[in-house]
Amino acid sequence: MDIQGAGPSATSGATLELKALQLAKSQQEREGQASLQLLESAADVPSASSANGALGSIVDTFA
Repeated sequence: MDIQGAGPSATSGATLELKALQLAKSQQEREGQASLQLLESAADVPSASSANGALGSIVDTFA
């Protein structure tokens, strides 16, 4: 029975897996930053309001 240690293919596989995880993490960080920027920009937009508060309060739903 031969027991072999981690060969070059196992080492390169682990290296590729580590690189893939690093890329996934950086992608998630970029998406998180983009989401935060979108939320912050949406918070700056004033809500549409009318000077007349009664405007649009009566809606005929039986057309």
